[in-house]
Amino acid sequence: MKTADLRSKSQDELQQSLMDLRKEQFNFRFQKTTGKIEDTSRIRTVRRDIAKIKTLLNEMKSGKAAPAKAKAAKKAPAKKKAKE
Repeated sequence: MKTADLRSKSQDELQQSLMDLRKEQFNFRFQKTTGKIEDTSRIRTVRRDIAKIKTLLNEMKSGKAAPAKAKAAKKAPAKKKAKE
């Protein structure tokens, strides 16, 4: 899940996505225990997606939501003057 895609969702949609991912994580725990899990890399992806959503929800809650284009607005490095 891309962070930019998550930022475009409402708080209710993020809450629903969070619940779905937590259920998926819960099911992965049982699959891992019984040895029936096939895609082990998905566990890591789910954990990271949960973290992204929780971070965005906390930003929304505190009112410190960063603009989506914050990375693009980085300051350009200063140019060196040519010696004359």
